Amino acid sequence: MIVVATADFEVYHGVVNELRDRGATFTTVEADTPLPEETSVVVTDDGNADEFERVTTIVADPDDPRRAVDQALTAMRGGGGRTIIGVDPGRKPGIAVLAGEMIVATFQVPLSDAVDVIQREASDAPSPIVRVGDGSRIESAKLVNNIEDVQVELVDETGTTPYLGTGSRGMGDVLAAVNIARLDGEVVDAREIEPTEGELQVIKDRSREESEENRAIDELLARRVAAGELTIEEALAEHRGRNAESSDSGESGG
Repeated sequence: MIVVATADFEVYHGVVNELRDRGATFTTVEADTPLPEETSVVVTDDGNADEFERVTTIVADPDDPRRAVDQALTAMRGGGGRTIIGVDPGRKPGIAVLAGEMIVATFQVPLSDAVDVIQREASDAPSPIVRVGDGSRIESAKLVNNIEDVQVELVDETGTTPYLGTGSRGMGDVLAAVNIARLDGEVVDAREIEPTEGELQVIKDRSREESEENRAIDELLARRVAAGELTIEEALAEHRGRNAESSDSGESGG
């Protein structure tokens, strides 16, 4: 059984709410009272971490109670395997975090936020692996090239997106990320991609969609976006700056 034993109100409140949200069985005790005989895992605060013996003790960060609950549930299920993060790349990548065979967290975020989420989930985990699908080549390369201090594997994602029945719309990328996490891949340090004309056109079209002036960036800027040197927003700003300089030059020359 999971026991929450802490005098820290923030830890108590965060961990208890997280456990309730997960439907987990647990109990709470005062930090200085004996633990119930059936205790298997204790979640506590940093100040009481040394008070408990012969049980698995997890120290909760008051700012991140979910991480402590992930660890507690994994320990209860005997899923002491390494942390594996699967990523289905795209404009809004699906991300799945597994501890052994257990799925402990899932996310779907804009590409610009994905690396931060992956790095956060990998931090403090023993020997984590990040497995990135090889589809959506440009987005996949951006992820692989920006993830730091974690082993990254590139995975053949063929067949990882499951059939989605009625009512499951929007889950495909996350479920694909779970499947990617469970597949061995090739360890890579970087992924170099020469964008195709079609991929460059997609970037130009997206820039037109996001431009207030309904104007697409040029091929040079599109290549820099494809290489991960610029975001579309940054490319548009540079494009506008060039046009403004050109306009000012024309006016002064007239």
